[in-house]
Amino acid sequence: MASTVAIRNFTFTPAVLKIKAGTTVTWTNQDTDPHTVTSATAGGPLHSPALAAHATYSHRFTDPGTYAYLCTIHPFMTATVEVTR
Repeated sequence: MASTVAIRNFTFTPAVLKIKAGTTVTWTNQDTDPHTVTSATAGGPLHSPALAAHATYSHRFTDPGTYAYLCTIHPFMTATVEVTR
């Protein structure tokens, strides 16, 4: 199972993504500026490098929970992945 998040116009779309455990989410940077996908809390699972235009980052969510994340380059860019069983 897979799902996608677009990074464009300095936003993550959708801002709240609801998925089931075991789903792989792929983020695609559609902006010309670089962005990261980084967990908002220390020790979180998301740690992308700076993504250039058209670059992607994927992560498989195995545990239920709410995962807040942001772009460390542009910290006003925030979003959440909600994982259920």
